[in-house]
Amino acid sequence: MKVEFYKHNIGEEEIRKVVEVLHSIFLTTGQVVYEFEDKFSHYLGCQHTIGLTSCTAALHLALLAYDIGPGDEVITTPMSFIATANAILHVGAKPVFVDVEPETGNINAELIEAAITPCTKAIMPVHLYGQMCDMKRLKAIADEHRLKVIEDCAHCIEGERDDIRPGQLSDAACFSFYATKNITSGEGGAVSTNNSDVADKLRRLRLHGMTKGAEERYGGKYQHWDMDILGWKYNMDNIQAALLLNQLERIEELMKRRQEICRRYEMALKNIDGLSFPRVLPNSKSARHLFTIWLDPNKRDSILWKLQENGVGVAVNFRSIHLMKYYKDTFGFEEGMFPAAERIGKSTISLPLYPKLTDHEVDFVIAKIKEALNF
Repeated sequence: MKVEFYKHNIGEEEIRKVVEVLHSIFLTTGQVVYEFEDKFSHYLGCQHTIGLTSCTAALHLALLAYDIGPGDEVITTPMSFIATANAILHVGAKPVFVDVEPETGNINAELIEAAITPCTKAIMPVHLYGQMCDMKRLKAIADEHRLKVIEDCAHCIEGERDDIRPGQLSDAACFSFYATKNITSGEGGAVSTNNSDVADKLRRLRLHGMTKGAEERYGGKYQHWDMDILGWKYNMDNIQAALLLNQLERIEELMKRRQEICRRYEMALKNIDGLSFPRVLPNSKSARHLFTIWLDPNKRDSILWKLQENGVGVAVNFRSIHLMKYYKDTFGFEEGMFPAAERIGKSTISLPLYPKLTDHEVDFVIAKIKEALNF
């Protein structure tokens, strides 16, 4: 038996919608993208969403939209995918890491103020594995020090904490629709904001800095365009949006099944010596993007490989960013600087988690974990 690490949720309705787009005139950014943006904003309770090609693009443009660049610092977490910190570098700013909460892997809000300098312009929290950071605390810190908050929500569309959802307290919230995400268009992303001026700027930034998109130029009487800002080529197309629309309608249904799978894992694995997993806080609704287990760092890789040999698809999310060669060489980061993040990075294994996973397959994964641990 083999259990894949991930299977997407694309079905016949998504395929039908894509075929409909392929038979239409507009394949690039048009009415299907605008429909998705409106529905995604409604789901979040945000005023504006701008569809993009990735969450990396969303982070990059959000920083640009708030005029963050060379000489500036952005406080973030080393426990994330490299795109979080890379986006800060792409605008010429410097990522300043603070350590994470040992029980969740999220940025430790109590350590942020000590990292603030006159160069600090923003905080970029990451809602790791789908559980939101303490946004009320982060917002209070940001307001006190006049900082922007740009959320990396690559793992967290459906999450909630203290009655706060993504995008509610931040200046921008950035989302991923990558192949393994809770809803997917293969590649894709979005940025949501409640600031109308910033939303307008983001729309221009996603398309070279042009004042009019293709549909506006060619959808009726031709309209001349101008370029009033230096932008990028990051616009979501109608094909990507077509894949997302029906998944968005089913997002809570898909979430319910992932929750059931996570609880099955938790019940079976909670009393095993040498194994732990991130804690979902009582006041939180995790989006349940990833289910990770934490093991003895000295045994992690051997267990990882044994699970693969026994038919279980696994991954590592993530090794700590500051210990990547580029970051060590560029900034002089060393082991021991962020011990909580380092411990997680050396001990973590991500297990299969997706709605198509059957109870039988979940039980197979559990059995193979116990076998690998000689439990």
